Amino acid sequence: MISVENLSKKYDSGTLSVSALREVSFQIMKGEFVAIMGPSGSGKSTLMNLLGCLDLPTTGSYHLEEVDIGSLKANQLAEVRNRRIGFVFQSFNLLPRATALENTELPLLYGRIQNSTEIAMQALERVGLKHRAMHKPTELSGGEKQRVAIARALVNKPAIILADEPTGNLDSVTGEEIMSLFHELNSEAVTLILVTHETEIAQQAKRIIKMKDGRIIQDQAVT
Repeated sequence: MISVENLSKKYDSGTLSVSALREVSFQIMKGEFVAIMGPSGSGKSTLMNLLGCLDLPTTGSYHLEEVDIGSLKANQLAEVRNRRIGFVFQSFNLLPRATALENTELPLLYGRIQNSTEIAMQALERVGLKHRAMHKPTELSGGEKQRVAIARALVNKPAIILADEPTGNLDSVTGEEIMSLFHELNSEAVTLILVTHETEIAQQAKRIIKMKDGRIIQDQAVT
């Protein structure tokens, strides 16, 4: 499903060239639950940006569902991001003036999908927030905001969900509720890739990829 081979990313700043990612290779199969860990500067955020089609590698290849991402034009990348990838962020990234329903519906509107409101409501119901559909982010708790973000990520039935520190702004109890929701989704064969610095959270995945200095230093199943 995901195949990454010798993926590298360099950033040029004047006369300096910084290698953020160095010849990373791995595969992730459909239905896997993978955690990516590493200290600041390890390359995990760069890797997530590449997997999310928010950036392109300097060298190497990335195939998502047998599509060569590096060969796509900007409009094609945008199509992949909207239809095949769901994003969940630490800061929720919700529109403050839009309701929970409107925030959830956004990817469907971009994709010009019919019955978008009905589909978005079903996604909110899936995460247990149908009763909060008409509330704006300022009227929601942190956990509820993250559930809206997850509903938005799910609404297009993406191939993968990328979650960047999804429990980072939540208390431990609410964080566990969000992780329980991820486990439910994974049990339904949703592929999850989670970036976290919390060992307790990473241990809930089925596989942990550890990074340092732009390289993978460990890739093993959770026992």
